[in-house]
Amino acid sequence: MAHPNASMVEDLSAFHDWLSVAVLKGPVAVVTGKNGDMDTVGSAIALAAAHPNMMACGLHLGRLARRMVEQHHAPYRQLKAENTTWPSTLSGVVVVDAAAPDQVGLNLPDVPRCVIDHHATDAWSLGEEDLSLKWDVRSTTEVIAHYLQNHAPQSMSSAVCEFLLAGLLTDTGRFRHADASSFATAAMLIELGGLDYQSFVQRIEENTPSPSERGALLRGLQRAETTEAGPWTVLRTSAGTLEGRVASLLNGLGADAVVVTRHRNGETRLTVRAPRSSVLAGLHMGEIMQQLTQTLGGEGGGHDGAAGWTGEVDPIAAETAFLDAVARIRKQEGTL
Repeated sequence: MAHPNASMVEDLSAFHDWLSVAVLKGPVAVVTGKNGDMDTVGSAIALAAAHPNMMACGLHLGRLARRMVEQHHAPYRQLKAENTTWPSTLSGVVVVDAAAPDQVGLNLPDVPRCVIDHHATDAWSLGEEDLSLKWDVRSTTEVIAHYLQNHAPQSMSSAVCEFLLAGLLTDTGRFRHADASSFATAAMLIELGGLDYQSFVQRIEENTPSPSERGALLRGLQRAETTEAGPWTVLRTSAGTLEGRVASLLNGLGADAVVVTRHRNGETRLTVRAPRSSVLAGLHMGEIMQQLTQTLGGEGGGHDGAAGWTGEVDPIAAETAFLDAVARIRKQEGTL
């Protein structure tokens, strides 16, 4: 998507008009999803760089996102889930990379809002003054990158391009789930930012686990078991921490899907992964997690190959519901 189509150009123009009015009236909060991953944080920080009246903010910074924020001294305000105080002059909210209000984790103020996202699911209810940009791309940073390229090119600094590329790199699983649009956007960011890609990737991947983290990863791998869910083979395990990394490690072992269960303080978290071959054969992890919210409550969603669900349900019941949902999906032949 080096050159957005006519519909996308109209989306970008509509958003630019909406944002231009909002920043003239007062400050605009660019709010991240509460998981604080690199796609949502990178999108928020890059977009906020386009105008001094915008501020990136949210509940949480993931490990990589925190490291990049600290390295670049990037402005990002961490908020509290309870009793959040918004500026009385706030004129708008832009929510990036959140498929539903509960994925923000905040009570948003009653001001015009714009939701920018790329997930298959969408649970936002928007009014006449609100706006939605939802593109079929691999990461929200792709949308932000093309907005900035077309309407705020002066903000495309080397640091901004790094934040956008980091979001794209991590949300595509190091380009394992990328498409032609992802590669075109990455090439654009590397060129505009003057980035040395090999050095950039090396910095992104510099994350040597501590001894305690290494032990947690090994325990998660040792507990892994294989389960047949209809026509699909699923690897399942439990982990008390680093469940995303455990899931990613297991995802390379040849099963059709992976589910890692965490139970803490009465809350259960499912982290699921599927290789590209399974996605092409009919599995969509984000849609399955969204189904769990309908049957179990809680909140869930994500991408076709990587997603999650959280709720106050017994962990065995949650894992069983996931396996049942997978078992009901017919495997498409001739796609592997």
